[in-house]
Amino acid sequence: MEIDILSEEDNPLLHRRQVQFEIVHDEATPSRLSVRDSLAATLDKDSDEVVIQSLDTKFGMRKTVGYAKVYESPEAAIDVEQDHMLERNKISADAEAAEAEAEE
Repeated sequence: MEIDILSEEDNPLLHRRQVQFEIVHDEATPSRLSVRDSLAATLDKDSDEVVIQSLDTKFGMRKTVGYAKVYESPEAAIDVEQDHMLERNKISADAEAAEAEAEE
């Protein structure tokens, strides 16, 4: 799976970058979680800081265009994102609570 960044836009008010990307894949459309992990590795971020908003594959094509939000921290993602998007991307408030306990 090869990821190309098409555009990036900073959004300092919400502590995130908005990224449009294109994936070239050999098999079927990759899962949201595998795309999230690959994009996080490409951007040198933790996967809990990346929320995949949409993936669009045209019929019969081996290219997928997607839109993601890359946050400065998992806490920023939890504060801003809607619950169903956090659930789809397997980001939970439980992870935030566990990190807070570990710091204490």
